[in-house]
Amino acid sequence: MSGGAEESDDTMMFCASCGIAEVDDIKLKKCTACDLVKYCSVKCQRNHRPQHKRACKKRAAELRDEILFKQPESRDLGDCPICFLPLPIDHTKSTLMACCSKTICNGWDYANMIRETEERPILPSLNTRIGGRNE
Repeated sequence: MSGGAEESDDTMMFCASCGIAEVDDIKLKKCTACDLVKYCSVKCQRNHRPQHKRACKKRAAELRDEILFKQPESRDLGDCPICFLPLPIDHTKSTLMACCSKTICNGWDYANMIRETEERPILPSLNTRIGGRNE
């Protein structure tokens, strides 16, 4: 997708509305939404807008999708197989499990600790075991 925008930089060196070529004294400005066409002035951009509107919206949506669905950088370690959150880059915050050779985040340890404290019955205090006497 981005290859098309780079190709248009090389081939389209004239105003999309009036056709004036880009030379040293005339600098063309790209359409900020789609980067497909260039204009010599705001007037030319306004005049050309009805013809360009549909293609502009389509390309702008493609660019937005490209940003949203871009693959993560190569330093990305993948997702935790338990909670499906991205693994932290800091290796001290994740654990390599020897049983399955998978790296998991340390959130499982915290979740397990919370679960254990919720399931454990609270021991009655010493006073209630003795028969309610306060000594």
